[in-house]
Amino acid sequence: MGGKVLIKKYANRRLYDMEKSIHVTLREVADLIKQGRQVEVIDAETKEDVTAFILTQIMLENAKNRKTLLPVPLLHLIIQYGENVLEEFFDKYLQQTIRNYLTYKKTVDQQFGKWLDMGIDLSEMTQKTMTGLTPFQSFFDQFPSSGGKKEEKK
Repeated sequence: MGGKVLIKKYANRRLYDMEKSIHVTLREVADLIKQGRQVEVIDAETKEDVTAFILTQIMLENAKNRKTLLPVPLLHLIIQYGENVLEEFFDKYLQQTIRNYLTYKKTVDQQFGKWLDMGIDLSEMTQKTMTGLTPFQSFFDQFPSSGGKKEEKK
């Protein structure tokens, strides 16, 4: 399922998935992206690329549901310094920062998984190694285990 999904945007705000030949919602476009697909949205009338507008619309809809997208002080800065600073920031820094974060997160998750596996292996090895090494085992065998039933006295 690779490649770009072409979506046409009609004047009535409807979106049409050219691959599946069906109308789709913003949520369904977001689901395509979450599945790792790239989308390209073209205005059906003007043939203009409106991908950024539609993706921004998806972000705003998600923010509306959560009641926030960006912190208010950041929004003030964006409005105060204009779109040139914002565009430069997104182009140069934000994309790379997010990519670096995702790479770092993946590496840490993998390393943590290895540590867990190693810990499980060590505890199993320890149990195998320790059996038979207890010189007082015969003494401990005289007492009922804490999980078992105690012997009744007659």
